[in-house]
Amino acid sequence: MAKQPHLLVEPGELANIALLPGDPGRVDRIAGHCDDAETIAENREYELVNAAYEGCDVTICSTGIGSPSAAIALEELAAVGVETFIRVGTTGALQPGIEIGDTVVATGAAKDEGTTKRYEKSEMPAVPDYATLSALVEAAEGRSAPVHVGPIATDDAYYAETDTAVEAWSEAGLLCVEMEAAALFTLARRKGLAAGAICTVDGNLIEGTQKGETEAEELPEKARNNVDRAIRIALDAAVSL
Repeated sequence: MAKQPHLLVEPGELANIALLPGDPGRVDRIAGHCDDAETIAENREYELVNAAYEGCDVTICSTGIGSPSAAIALEELAAVGVETFIRVGTTGALQPGIEIGDTVVATGAAKDEGTTKRYEKSEMPAVPDYATLSALVEAAEGRSAPVHVGPIATDDAYYAETDTAVEAWSEAGLLCVEMEAAALFTLARRKGLAAGAICTVDGNLIEGTQKGETEAEELPEKARNNVDRAIRIALDAAVSL
């Protein structure tokens, strides 16, 4: 098999479990918690690193922003043998009382994006597999980390999120909105693979707090600090899986 066209990897080069941050810069941050980190490939929004955490081999691969690039990542990772995918991202809260820096583990994602519609009808669920979901929740509890567990929304039009859409998500009981989970859940399910998602809250759309306007301000300090907590939880979950 030739190298995958976007990730530039071949079968046998990666671990069975992949942690998937959106931001390429977060790949090195996750690798900083691990041993024996080795960069495998870098291309476009994708950076791939192999590492070991408590004796468990993991691959860390950035997906970029949005479901289209996340779907490419999962398709190509699956093609070379990766079997479990854990999104480690950030998200905007949709319920009062969910604070910046809080952790959310998704039990499902509303498919408010266009990518999954090219694979299946919108009525098909975008849900994590039970083992990965349970591993994330148990890892959070093992670190005594407060965690919100429930359904979220995945949207692919960041600048087109209207007050009406935000209110509808909130009224439906969705905890937060991000841009990749629905695609990862859907593709993993269709391929008989495993996926889960853990995200750190970087703003609350209902309460009027959101990301900053400059790169330095993108994540509030509390969210920046607590991203490391979500990383450790995801790594703990990878070990248990």
